[in-house]
Amino acid sequence: MREDRSVAARTVPRFTGRPQPLRLRRLLLSAVAALGLVIGALVGLPAASQAAGSLPCDIYSAAGTPCVAAHSTTRALLSSYNGPLYQVTRASDGARTDIGLLSQGGYADAAAQDTFCADTTCAITKVYDQTSRHNDLYPGPAGTAGAADRGADAAELSVTAGGHKVYGIWISPGVGYRSDGAASGTAVNGQAEGAYMVASGTHVGSDCCFDYGNAESTPADTGNGHMDAVSIATTCYFAPCTGSGPWVEADMENGMFQGDNGSNTANTGNSSTYVTAMLKNNGQTTYALKGGDAQTGGLRTQWDGALPTRNGYRPMQQEGGIILGTGGDNSNRNMGTFFEGVMVSGYPTDAAEDAVQANVVAAGYSGQTNVPNGPQGTITGPGGQCVDVAADDTGVNGAAVQLWNCQSYAEDQYWTHHSNGSLSTIGRCLDIEGNGTANGTLVELWDCNGVGGQVWQQRSDGSLFNPQSGRCLDSPDGATANGTHLRIWDCNGAAAQKFTLN
Repeated sequence: MREDRSVAARTVPRFTGRPQPLRLRRLLLSAVAALGLVIGALVGLPAASQAAGSLPCDIYSAAGTPCVAAHSTTRALLSSYNGPLYQVTRASDGARTDIGLLSQGGYADAAAQDTFCADTTCAITKVYDQTSRHNDLYPGPAGTAGAADRGADAAELSVTAGGHKVYGIWISPGVGYRSDGAASGTAVNGQAEGAYMVASGTHVGSDCCFDYGNAESTPADTGNGHMDAVSIATTCYFAPCTGSGPWVEADMENGMFQGDNGSNTANTGNSSTYVTAMLKNNGQTTYALKGGDAQTGGLRTQWDGALPTRNGYRPMQQEGGIILGTGGDNSNRNMGTFFEGVMVSGYPTDAAEDAVQANVVAAGYSGQTNVPNGPQGTITGPGGQCVDVAADDTGVNGAAVQLWNCQSYAEDQYWTHHSNGSLSTIGRCLDIEGNGTANGTLVELWDCNGVGGQVWQQRSDGSLFNPQSGRCLDSPDGATANGTHLRIWDCNGAAAQKFTLN
């Protein structure tokens, strides 16, 4: 049976360097340089290409805290970059291609993805690191708290940046990415570091874990202080919390921290459509959390103070792995949407972080982030229920296709109707068991393979007709309850056979 997706119904699971001394002269010069970058970024406007020297990794580097990882499916994060942003793999034949930029230092070439993935589905199977360290991310292996991850549907969320169509990474349960072991240059054993990500403040949940940042080198909880990742979630791990979130938090392993020992009622949350979430940690005594609306305005400091006094966090014990969309032990039960993020070496200055926020705002993100809005749409059936796949967005071959309450976050309730007649969701097709044709044969999810049992025609009477069997998609006896397993049956015009492709 399908799990209740509501935030209220989710349970909270167990969540599984010091700034370098600077001479006064160098500190003043860095502050002046960063201030200039802030001013330049504030007056910038979204364009086909972005100003040289103005992008997040340029800003951090100028302030003495260079990027050691930079990941995005939407744009370049350093002005010199002109390589691939991410790789997509086509479901129909397993072919792969890289999605790059419209121009050096610019925005993603979403049209290249649309062409390559036309009339099929694609998964994001690699997110390239834009720095010279090649800290690329791949669907994560199984961990002690979650099965192996799958790549996100590449067309799940279409938005705009700089006036250009781009795609975010829609994280659902079972989707996540990880570096291959410890990454190059990331903080370990109490070294200082910083990180930020631009994510959705409307596609969020309370389960574990929608994180980006430093994690264990292997997908296992190895103890307090072995993670240092920024998160945005509705997880109130250390009560009391103010409001219902989502909150920008620090996942430092075995706790989602908003303040020194966890709770911080001054953190009032951020539910804007796009959120800039920032974390920095000197690895020894101090960390800070900041958040802002990624479409307008500046940053708000949510915490700037002591690291937890609980055992293991002073000093930190980072292992240098990188995660995206999961917890360090591969807890992969939460949801979120990721657009861009970086990790830096050293403890970033406030001026540099302000300049990065100004650049994010100038990038001009726009569009809805709380529902899949690519080529997909829902299919509503008897009782206004949605056609859904059992197993909460993790459907495998043979998963039952059923009716369920319509829920905006449910990735597997959003289907694409292809020109060959197939209907697909989460990379697989609506299929008749055994390619059968008899009355009462149940339907399921299966790899798209072009057989007759995967062809569905919407007819004027509202039915979904399968030509091979000569029968229609049907709810047994007109049932409308959650979990009703759909089947094929003689077409009869009854309410049990009326399905609308939205």
